[in-house]
Amino acid sequence: MSDGHKVAIALSGGVDSAVAAALLQRQGLDLQGVHLRLSPLAAPPDRVEALAHYLGIPLTVLDLQAEFAREVLDYFVSEYVRGRTPNPCVRCNATIKFGYLWDYLKKSGVTHLATGHYARQNLDDHDVPGLFRGVDRRKDQSYFLSRLPLSLLPNLLFPLGQMTKEEVWRLSRQAGLPVRENQPESMELCFIPTGGYREFLQARRGIEASPGDFVDPRGRLLGRHRGVESYTVGQRRGLGIPAREPFYVIEIQPETNRVVLGHREELLSPGLTASGMNWLITPPAGEIEAAAVIRYRHPGVRARITPQGDGSVQVAFATPQSAVAPGQAVVFYDRDRVLGGGWIEARMK
Repeated sequence: MSDGHKVAIALSGGVDSAVAAALLQRQGLDLQGVHLRLSPLAAPPDRVEALAHYLGIPLTVLDLQAEFAREVLDYFVSEYVRGRTPNPCVRCNATIKFGYLWDYLKKSGVTHLATGHYARQNLDDHDVPGLFRGVDRRKDQSYFLSRLPLSLLPNLLFPLGQMTKEEVWRLSRQAGLPVRENQPESMELCFIPTGGYREFLQARRGIEASPGDFVDPRGRLLGRHRGVESYTVGQRRGLGIPAREPFYVIEIQPETNRVVLGHREELLSPGLTASGMNWLITPPAGEIEAAAVIRYRHPGVRARITPQGDGSVQVAFATPQSAVAPGQAVVFYDRDRVLGGGWIEARMK
């Protein structure tokens, strides 16, 4: 990277962003740290301050609690109330980390934003910037970055994209970075550390859940549920409906306050519709083929993607897929390159 570039590294206090910062510092870049305070539950930034001091870089703590509550927490609650399965990490990356944060940094003269995501920003065969999977497929986070604006890609740095998690930890030890080795991997929602999202929903809505009917696909009564926001498509546990063959949630109908249950084969769908497409390539004029990933850790399935002209697409799978959940992100790949993503609106039946 040439002189005159000013780089900000988003520091969380964990090993990934710490190693990303150390790698950038070794390149002799004009580097500064920025830490986002997003929730009252977040730990004080003591570890981040210690890391910045150790590296000898300035640190800014940016309070975006109000923006996070409005853009992520309210979205999270409203999606569940609508009978959908939200993806707050996809939403947060697009609106907070690469939205409000980037707007703030640009005003201070920053030219590039770096993070500890396991993803790659590379040039394609035509020297056009693109977003690609991280080399460590177990840790790849490109799915969560699918809603970044295409125009922002040249301004992003992902120093860990070519590394495995084991290599990151090894480099951290070699550099003596002040990070905790026994800290568990972050798997839960950052704003609900215990994972008790139902209690969070009730507390934030200020009202109790409304019980309703469990029905089968033909509308026959199977039992009572405790509120549509307590369930997600594909859920098997906690239904309390005895049967010789396990029941799964196959559809949530908030307008009638019903949850539709069926057996495993009834979860399968030949495709989906998605809205709000965000393309990280030149938007295709017609049908394309790609791998469709319908949730994080989904292996992907070959699919035909047909743009509808209003920012939505129809997606036809080569093989029927289980538990297509409205509200989740669907992301399209050409091998390792992210083509774009949208929000699942409905599954085809």
